[in-house]
Amino acid sequence: MNIENTQECFVQLWRRLERTRLLLGGQYKRFCIRNVLKAWFGYEATDDFNEPQEGWNELPLPSLYPRKHRELLRAIVAVRLGISYYRINLRAIDKAYSIVFPKSTPINVNKKKRDQTTSS
Repeated sequence: MNIENTQECFVQLWRRLERTRLLLGGQYKRFCIRNVLKAWFGYEATDDFNEPQEGWNELPLPSLYPRKHRELLRAIVAVRLGISYYRINLRAIDKAYSIVFPKSTPINVNKKKRDQTTSS
C-alpha cells in the first residue's frame, strides 16, 4: 500500500484498520498495536515500545473511541514518509474518519475556531 499524507490515503487506512480489527477478531487474536503492525507490515514491524505491555493492550473500537487509532495512523504515516509526527494533516485524518464512520461522532481536535474579527 502506498502511504501518503492525504485524505484519500487516510480513508484507506481507516478502512484497513476496521478490516484488520474484524480479521483479528475472526482469528481470535487481540486487536492491539503490535498485531495491527504485524498484519500490515509483516517482518518490518518492530517491537520498539517504551513499556513492554503497551503494544499488547487491547484497542477499543475505532468507531467508538477513535483517538488512539488516530494517533496510531498518524505515527504510521510519519514513520513511513520519514516526516515529523507534527506535519501530519490532522484535518485530513479527521475528515477521512467521518467518511469511513459516518454515523460516529466526528473527531475534532481544533474545536476552538479563531475569530477573524479583531477588536481595536
